[in-house]
Amino acid sequence: MDTAANIGAAVQRLYDTYPFPPETLLDEPPPGYNWRWNWLAAYGFCTGRKPQTEAIRILDAGCGTGVGTDYLVHLNPQAQVTAIDLSGGALAVAQERCQRSGATRVNFHHLSIYDVGLLEGEFDWINCVGVLHHLPDPKRGIEALASKLAPGGLIHIFVYGELGRWEVQLMQKAIALLQGDKRGDYTDGVRVGRQIFASLPENNRIVKREKERWGLENQRDANFADMYVHPQEVDYNIDTLFELIDCSGLEFVGFSNPDYWNLERLLGKAPELLSRAENLSPRERYRLIELLDPEVTHYEFFLYRPPLERHSWLDDELLKAAVPELSPCVYGWPSQDLLDYNYQPLHLSDAEFEFLKAATAGNTVGEILAQVNLDLDGVRQLQKRQILLLTPKG
Repeated sequence: MDTAANIGAAVQRLYDTYPFPPETLLDEPPPGYNWRWNWLAAYGFCTGRKPQTEAIRILDAGCGTGVGTDYLVHLNPQAQVTAIDLSGGALAVAQERCQRSGATRVNFHHLSIYDVGLLEGEFDWINCVGVLHHLPDPKRGIEALASKLAPGGLIHIFVYGELGRWEVQLMQKAIALLQGDKRGDYTDGVRVGRQIFASLPENNRIVKREKERWGLENQRDANFADMYVHPQEVDYNIDTLFELIDCSGLEFVGFSNPDYWNLERLLGKAPELLSRAENLSPRERYRLIELLDPEVTHYEFFLYRPPLERHSWLDDELLKAAVPELSPCVYGWPSQDLLDYNYQPLHLSDAEFEFLKAATAGNTVGEILAQVNLDLDGVRQLQKRQILLLTPKG
């Protein structure tokens, strides 16, 4: 049986062979944004309010070739970023990427997540995307990260889901069988995998899934290798996911794609079933949703270490006293036709547009509403749709 050390060495060898992700190096900041890597937007999503400070410490745990690190530095201009990775090859690419883009506020360390305790101090925000599911012991990994999270801090995590990756698992096993004693030779694994896809019938289930979901990105060998010949992978379902979360000792904020986890989109035509579902725990409701719509390829979510004050803005007077401003993760402003935080088309009504224009002057919600034709529920909708950041009075 492979030991944790052997698995770790195999993972390191994969990413030294195929540094991942293989995104192009740029001599400028990365394009656009990912709201999950913007402290203002992510904190607003988790708490309902703008954070009290932007001068935070960020840890990018398992940075790979630094794509996320680059965004974290550029999207958070007051933050100090630390990035770690097990692969020296990937880390070298990450350092070059950030140097070329001008992302200077970052320190890199060739370090396993298990050894994150060697870093000095605590972090206000930890980003761990696509890493825990590749560890020999993910529970030990999340415990290590949790130990470095400051009180009131957030962790953003991405791990694989088993239901939406079923065909990937089948291909992984097929390639391993055909490789035989050459398993661990990742270039051979990529070659075998590509030959399989070229040979299978067009209507084959694995082929169809590859074409509809991953075919474009898997044209690059590094992506193909990461998906199909990885030496270590743990895929989760809701039950096993929350076992992992519970090991952290942290609190669950929520999934970063809440629309998927709305049961009404699946059972809205069956009020009786929705009523029955009200008797389920939140975790049971999540499980029901993924069973009814098994397209979950990954889980992306936030955890926090208490205390973390969360604002619902149901109190009219508190909302009137709040200071609003436009979210930094809205593209196309000033216009009534924008792209929202998920790059989806967004049209603002005349009243919403006038409110957001007035929200740039530091006035309170109440002061702005006295001048524009929008009500408090309209403001709440802007905040719920992550178009608006709110700062409580005082």
